[in-house]
Amino acid sequence: MRLVFCLLVLVLGAAGARAAEEPRELTVDGRVVLATLRTPAAVRPETPVVVMTHGTLAHKDTETMTTLARALAERGVATITHTLALGLDRRKGMYECAQPHDYLADDAVGEIAAWVAEAHRTGGKRVFVLGHSRGANQVARYLAARPEAAISGAILLAPATASFEAAGRASYVSSYGALLEPLVRKAAKLVADGHGTEWMSVPGFIYCKDARVTARAFAAFYTPERRQDTAVLVGGLALPVLVLAGTRDVTVTDVIEAFSPLAGEQGRVGLERIEDSDHYFLDLAAEDAADRIAAFVAARP
Repeated sequence: MRLVFCLLVLVLGAAGARAAEEPRELTVDGRVVLATLRTPAAVRPETPVVVMTHGTLAHKDTETMTTLARALAERGVATITHTLALGLDRRKGMYECAQPHDYLADDAVGEIAAWVAEAHRTGGKRVFVLGHSRGANQVARYLAARPEAAISGAILLAPATASFEAAGRASYVSSYGALLEPLVRKAAKLVADGHGTEWMSVPGFIYCKDARVTARAFAAFYTPERRQDTAVLVGGLALPVLVLAGTRDVTVTDVIEAFSPLAGEQGRVGLERIEDSDHYFLDLAAEDAADRIAAFVAARP
């Protein structure tokens, strides 16, 4: 069933119809990826669609994603929340640390593009992209890689910053009891020698202790590079961007500092604080964030 048919059903339905939630799936690079389409009770041809990308090792049904998507539906905004494959087929729930890790941040580019194309193909005329935490960085990577994409704007919630990623590297020894640099050198050499898919057993990877990970995944995650700085990527974009920072975020603590130089740049980059929100924008913070996002979307017809 295509979204355009669902839109017609909703438009022709009785007044007071409830917002709808529908499972969706696509095949990207040979793997089935899953999503949930949420549409407001009253759907019109101009109803905007926001494609939403979750944070590190998370999924489409986290409280952050579902609470915000439902709040946006109440404000007349449709959403597609999707789960990144992370190398798996039909992935559901949090990525299990015991599962071997073979995925790159850039893998998200093709998946986001596929869901954006689906949104356009099935009836969305105004499509926006949203990312949370490292998912915001992956959204920015997508926009940088696909500048020709028909996107009306982007929303970044607590986006990962350069200092956030640097702190993760600096804390490796205290978190896992081993030096990071020798492991990165080993992984980089394997990649350079054409053995990037070789497995390594490491003391830790991302948030996972005693992990099994491919050399290419380890090297890509822990080698510093400019695209880990979401603000740098946003600075090179031409489309409107809204950045939301929680005033009580203790996970990514420097969003305001990182994006302030871009804020107000000919009205292209908006930077706003969500009072009393932590990193996850829950409860009243979700309502506040939804208000800001709905206003941002409405201002871009």
